[in-house]
Amino acid sequence: MTINQNTFTGEFSYSLDIKGRVNIPAKFRNVLTSDNEQSFVITRGMDPCVWVYPVTVWQSIESELRKLSSLSRINRSFVRSTVRYASSLQYDKQGRIAITPNLIEYAQLGKEALIIGMVNKIEIWNPKLLDSVDQESRKIDSSEFDALANQIIL
Repeated sequence: MTINQNTFTGEFSYSLDIKGRVNIPAKFRNVLTSDNEQSFVITRGMDPCVWVYPVTVWQSIESELRKLSSLSRINRSFVRSTVRYASSLQYDKQGRIAITPNLIEYAQLGKEALIIGMVNKIEIWNPKLLDSVDQESRKIDSSEFDALANQIIL
């Protein structure tokens, strides 16, 4: 089975090194299109994790953010919270990216990190925090999941 370009699926367990670097799985690097130039943009996730976007996907996000009126307080706050912690980076020869100290603190990353494919982006999690979020997700009414599933055209 071939996965579309810039599409990330699966879960991988890695370690953060002393310099805050973590390996991006080869499976994810291999689907990154060449126009991304081996680069990602990292930022805070909406949950306590790090979001990692291919540059081309991030450019689309930036384009949409530009459309939000800066006269609206909620728009300014949303844009600020989205781009304030964003930084562009390339992975090194070993496939590692360096996570900034403020993002390490935000996501409460220690030595262990879970790298999760989320279709158009990658999430980096503290495994214990993800377990807690997963526990909360189990409390969601199954009819809400059914409603979402019905929106997906098969």
